[in-house]
Amino acid sequence: MKKLFLILIIFTAIHFSNAFAQTSPDYSKIDIMLGRGEYNRVIDTCKLILSTDSLNDVIHYKMGLAYQSFLPDDKSLDCFLRAAAIDPDNKVYRFMVARGYNNKGKSKMAIPILESLYESDTLNWTYAYHLTLLYMAEKKYDESIKIYQRFYERDSSDYVILDKIGFAFLRKSIYTKAIEYYNKSLAINRGNVASIKNLSFLYASTLQGDTALKLLTMAMEIDSTDLDLYIRRAALNFSFNYTKRALDDYLKILATGDSTLLYIKRAGIGYHYNLQNQKAVEYLKIAFEKDSTDFEVTTFLARSYERMKDYKNSAIYYRSIIRNLNPFLMQLSYTYVALAEILKSDGLYKDAIDNFLAGQKYGPERNTDIIIANIYDEKLNDIPNAIKYYQKVLTNYKKNNMPALSKYYESVQKRLDYLKEKQATPVKK
Repeated sequence: MKKLFLILIIFTAIHFSNAFAQTSPDYSKIDIMLGRGEYNRVIDTCKLILSTDSLNDVIHYKMGLAYQSFLPDDKSLDCFLRAAAIDPDNKVYRFMVARGYNNKGKSKMAIPILESLYESDTLNWTYAYHLTLLYMAEKKYDESIKIYQRFYERDSSDYVILDKIGFAFLRKSIYTKAIEYYNKSLAINRGNVASIKNLSFLYASTLQGDTALKLLTMAMEIDSTDLDLYIRRAALNFSFNYTKRALDDYLKILATGDSTLLYIKRAGIGYHYNLQNQKAVEYLKIAFEKDSTDFEVTTFLARSYERMKDYKNSAIYYRSIIRNLNPFLMQLSYTYVALAEILKSDGLYKDAIDNFLAGQKYGPERNTDIIIANIYDEKLNDIPNAIKYYQKVLTNYKKNNMPALSKYYESVQKRLDYLKEKQATPVKK
């Protein structure tokens, strides 16, 4: 496919070069070699000519065309640059320089050249097409739309231009305008499956799901072999909880040999909601083998076994969920404690305590009772709660038998005794 495309470019380029070289020497034999794909011969011939005529722009240009056939193409741009330097007014050379820059990922160098070419001939679709491609890649949607509108005003029946305007509005997230232009395009060419896909996406994105589904079904009547249509319709049905409809499409997709985890998983979930638990288990176990950490897969496996009263296997998968969630809970615990430290530093002591306690909830081993006790004691002057948490600290110390920390806990005990005494002492009036 790429070779055919390259040959088409070369024939087009030869046509352009012949147009501006009618009074130049006859290089038709080189053109014949290019047409036949004899690129090495072209390069050798061009080098021979350039050895005695290094300022021959036409030969530099033709050698660039030949170099385009090789991978990696690291020499064609230099040839086009030399040709353009010798004849800077030649639009063909400048256009090939712009293409060369773009092919090397240097779109910012290509855009000014294409802008200049387009300004010189605003009805030249070749210039407009390549310029708008780069504008769209650079997210310059308004600039692209302005160019497309010029061609639309010239021919309002050109559905290709309507599609491009619609796509530019889609990328701008102006969905109502995008829908307008795609509908105009489909009114002219109802068989354009690519446009139907984009229009379906737009309707789904504007909460018009039924219309989106009807469009995809219509596109399947046009091309029933387009697997992407089934993938899109299945995903849309699944997102609307039409799991049975989605199941039918996912089964068709899987029947083609596609073994994507998402499709296997959703087929299993579809069977689960359709109360076909044995079939659900069959597909979900395949998905589980592909990714045993997938929360949805494991959950629906556990539920399906539970429905079948196979409690042993149900318990296996529920335990698997717990194992998989543990690392996330530890991270959640750490995050709560980190937030609590920030809040404490900011003087928001009650909020800090709430987050220290949340950290303990998701990570019981992360004991922050001593910090909470200190906040109640030193910052909030809340003696009852300070006593409560100091007592918890000491209970935990005795339970875990940590003699190395005995001196520290002696100081905690002294503070606790002091607070108890203070709490018991009547306040003098």
